[in-house]
Formats: sequence, structure tokens, C-alpha cells
Amino acid sequence: MKTAPIVAARIERSPEGLPFAAAFGDVYNPRAGALEQARHVFLAGNGLPERWRGRARFVIAETGFGLGNNFLAAWQAWREDPQRCERLDFLSVELHPPSAADLAAWPRDPAVAELAAQLHAQWPPLTHDLHRLSFEGGRVTLQLAFGAAAAWLPEWVARVDAFFLDGFAPHRNPAMWEARLFKSLARLAAPGATAATWSSARAVRDALRGAGFEVDKAAGSGGKRDISVARFVPEPSTRSARSTAPGRPHVRPVEPRALIVGGGLAGCGAAWALAEQGWHCTLFDRHAEPASEGSGNPGGLFH
Repeated sequence: MKTAPIVAARIERSPEGLPFAAAFGDVYNPRAGALEQARHVFLAGNGLPERWRGRARFVIAETGFGLGNNFLAAWQAWREDPQRCERLDFLSVELHPPSAADLAAWPRDPAVAELAAQLHAQWPPLTHDLHRLSFEGGRVTLQLAFGAAAAWLPEWVARVDAFFLDGFAPHRNPAMWEARLFKSLARLAAPGATAATWSSARAVRDALRGAGFEVDKAAGSGGKRDISVARFVPEPSTRSARSTAPGRPHVRPVEPRALIVGGGLAGCGAAWALAEQGWHCTLFDRHAEPASEGSGNPGGLFH
């Protein structure tokens, strides 16, 4: 993947007092409020929290992290739901993320203020990376990809249950609404995945249909007449038919296990990542301490 320096968002205050992205000439949220939009468009538009109930894991992918209000709304809904899924994984991409100072400066709804403080405490450096943030003892994770969506989406490996499509308006930020990006979403979509966006533009709905989604309009809120909601309905294939055939239910292992050979940076990193996902890992190395050979070299650590 080609990388480039990440340029922080230049966030100004609109005449109505809303956060305003100078680079795109658009506001981050409507006058009705960021939390109201997140709950009505992205949570309700994807059938949440009902759809994650009883699940071991639920994965949300978002285009356009902005100030993180959709993530905070999803996290709050998860916290307050006694039937919540065991794990909530949230992936998001942002070309121009806010600086840590801007992230902290904008006032939040009291309902998510404490969560916003936790997000700010873990806010990563603005580098072209996939930054993994962990909350609730690892039960809620946020994977933040800083860079262009067109570069990042083909790199992701995931089975996404719900998509939050929240780029700036299509006529102001057309790169976030290209048909090829919707094809990338289709590649990531789990069976029955849903998508929601505040945009009801014909081009957006057509691009979703072209990627295998059934699209409908739904009532908007806060002065917005319509929003778009969608459900992934791919063309049937032999493989998908086999995987969902009666008599072949998905069996979740009680305790997934991994054997990892080599206790260097790669082996320890793999063990850590798997352990955070609930795996029991056994690490083999001929030395009694980790990173005793090449990975213990200061030059190797640097690279």
C-alpha cells in the first residue's frame, strides 16, 4: 500500500456552532446533534442493538470516523444493553483525523462524555497505520485506519455485520462514495450484513445496489427527510449454498487454541493478538526468555 503523511483535520466552528471541516466545506453533524444522528441513522438504521443480542461477536465497519461520535454511540448502546454481544469490534477509516487537542476540545453529549474521555486517553499518533484501541477489558475494540478509504478497504480482512457510511456529502467528498468502494464493502460483508447512511442520493443508492445490497429509504430526523438503509443479498453461489445448508450449523469452539513456534517479536505479537481475541496460546522457543535471538537486536526492534 502506498502511504503518505497524515494531515490532521482543520476543524472550525460554523455559524450555528457546529464542528465544520474546512477542507470539505461541510459540517460533521446536523443541528439536531451528533448523538441523535448516530442513534437514528446508524444504530436504528442497522437494527441495533437488537441484531447483536446473543451474539459472540458483532463487527461494525465505518467510512469516516470524524470526531468518533458513531463509535461512542455504539459503545454506549452496547454498555447499556443487558443482552449485548460478548465482543464488539469497530473498524473505521479516516483520511484527516482530528488532533488530540481537537478531539478533546469539542463538547460531547453528557451520555457519552466519559467514553469520549477514554477515547481521548488512547488517541494514537497521526500516522498512516491501523491503530488498535481496546476498551472494556478487550470486549470493545476500535481499529482506526488513518489514510484514504480507497487504499485501506481492500486491505481489511473481516466479516462485517453492519456498515456505517458516514463520509462528508457525496458532492463535497466524492472519493468516499465511489462505486468501487462499495464493491470493497461487499467483499467484507457477512451474510445478512446491513448498511445505513444519512445520504439518500441516487448515486449512493445505485452504487449499493450494484454491490449486491437491497436498498430502501427510511424516514430521516432532525430536518432530514430521508436516509438510506440496505441489506446485503449477494448472488447465490455453490460455496455459500454449502456453507448455509441445513444440517451444517456453525459450531463455535469452546476455547480456540493456537501453537506458535518462535518467541520473537512476530511470535509474541501473534500470541498477544490472539489472546485478546479469546484464544489460548502455547508459545514454543528454544530459549527461556522471549526475543533472545534476532528480535532482541536493537536494530531489529527499530525496524
